[in-house]
Amino acid sequence: MKPILPPAMLGILGGGQLGSMFTVAAKTMGYRVTVLDPDPNAPAARFADCHLCAPFDDAVALKTLAQCAAVTTEFENVHAQSMRDLAQHTRVSPSGDCVAIAQNRIAEKAWIRKAGLPTAPYQTVERIGDIDEGTAQYLPGILKTATLGYDGKGQIRVRTVAEVQAAFEQHGGVACVLEKMVDLRAEISVIVCRLDSRHTATYDPAENRHDNGILSYSTVPARLPETVQRQARQMAVRLADALDYVGVLAVEMFVVGDAQDLVVNEIAPRPHNSGHHTIDACAASQFQQQVRLMCGLPPADTRLLSPCTMANILGDLWGGNGGEPHWEAVQQHPSAHLHLYGKTAARNGRKMGHFTVLADTADQAYAAAQQLHAQLDNTE
Repeated sequence: MKPILPPAMLGILGGGQLGSMFTVAAKTMGYRVTVLDPDPNAPAARFADCHLCAPFDDAVALKTLAQCAAVTTEFENVHAQSMRDLAQHTRVSPSGDCVAIAQNRIAEKAWIRKAGLPTAPYQTVERIGDIDEGTAQYLPGILKTATLGYDGKGQIRVRTVAEVQAAFEQHGGVACVLEKMVDLRAEISVIVCRLDSRHTATYDPAENRHDNGILSYSTVPARLPETVQRQARQMAVRLADALDYVGVLAVEMFVVGDAQDLVVNEIAPRPHNSGHHTIDACAASQFQQQVRLMCGLPPADTRLLSPCTMANILGDLWGGNGGEPHWEAVQQHPSAHLHLYGKTAARNGRKMGHFTVLADTADQAYAAAQQLHAQLDNTE
């Protein structure tokens, strides 16, 4: 595969914050970028050479995107068929097939198990009749819609068979997965950077904390035994190999029970929120890797340069009168790095930015991030 070099034009489906950070990385590396996103205020449009303001399945826009030297995506809920169609004309990574798998929890879990990796016990619920006496073995659990779920959306906790039935109806009767709740001790994620079986690298696992289903903090290195972290890396690579994946892949895992066993929760076929720390704390960021891999270049150095914690900034921190968070708290900290996404409206639960704190230890970074996050709040 001949590498794609600057100043080639690269294309991306999606112009949100991930697309924006990809575009900045690509431009810094000398490439030009075309962004396809229907939002006229898409954050990535500020940096792109060309913004195609059209739906993701728009035939004319896709024809223009197909003229790029290579195309990638910033999120999985794009039309997988659009990516397959683009692949007939240009280099596309990850593949439309991989994106389709990540779009559907049923297919996703089947592929995880096909790779020989464990998941939490689960039952597929595609119709009300699938909920029977055997369902009780998966309780207490979480009923998740098979598609279009993210940041805690499309998920309902259930304790009884009757609650499963009610939750299924609340979800609108769409296909779901009922996952048994596990003895959760920690949540981690591994970012895999894969060109092929000979050129694969992983970042140190991130230890993640979620609040209300949305990632709040990612701390690296994870405060877990090295054996667990090594196994997590190996499992993530095994899954990427099974998918014959090309690009940046995030693999989220649960650490379960006293034995700290690992089970795979889900995958994201793109850079991930828990990998944002790589911009400030690693030898190369996950967005630089995304550019390299779509261009046929081997992954760059994934080395962690400093312990750190990344903290999400949600729209909840804006004052009721539209007042900005107290940015001086982060801006005056000598080891904190602020990243704002340029979104025009702050809403509760909406990711508006993040910051990363570097420190001598993971514990120190996490404590500092919590303190700074509290100081940002402008709602009181």
